[in-house]
Amino acid sequence: MIPPYRAIHLWDWPVRLAHWGFVVLLPLLWWTAEEGDIETHRRLGIAMLFLVLLRLTWGVVGSDPARFARFVKGPGVVLAYLRGQLPAVPGHNPLGGWSVAALLAVLSVQLGLGLLSQDEYGLVAGPLNHLVSYETAEMVTEWHEAFFNVILALVALHLAAIAFYSVVRQDNLIGPMLTGQKEIEDDTAQPRMAKWQTAALALIAAAALTAWIGMGAPPS
Repeated sequence: MIPPYRAIHLWDWPVRLAHWGFVVLLPLLWWTAEEGDIETHRRLGIAMLFLVLLRLTWGVVGSDPARFARFVKGPGVVLAYLRGQLPAVPGHNPLGGWSVAALLAVLSVQLGLGLLSQDEYGLVAGPLNHLVSYETAEMVTEWHEAFFNVILALVALHLAAIAFYSVVRQDNLIGPMLTGQKEIEDDTAQPRMAKWQTAALALIAAAALTAWIGMGAPPS
């Protein structure tokens, strides 16, 4: 007998804003770097910084499905999931949780490198470039260019996982990230969702920190 299903609210707007913002900005960042449009690349990097800060903040204070404590588990839990010993839960599974954490980590590293980097002539630089020497900035810029390959590898794994779950597990991961809603078995509890005031405060905090860094993190 097929169990009854109902729609629950799974992904709120901060998660979806960050997720689809990453989808849009990553190709644009790659393209502007390839075309040598460093000024636009710099502006897009600031936008990416805001999204990463928002997602990191929301991973601490946000709705239950978005919280790192909810889906980033130890190796024992991940192995139990791979062996099929854990019940299905709405949101990121233990393996997918580490995928999300890894992607946010490499994006944070890449942003940190970009904030310190400069173009080949030293005319356009990241907002924190003044904190390092010219030679250090040149080295960091090379790392910034090379490290993008790590991001590409993680994105490829992410897309492969989405395809696997869609085709093999018959679990649509894209739809809920678009609508925020997911069809789930009727006896599954609705996850706790954060209040809109919390989301507004997270948005303001991420925007304020982004603006401060974008201005060169001036000393108080």
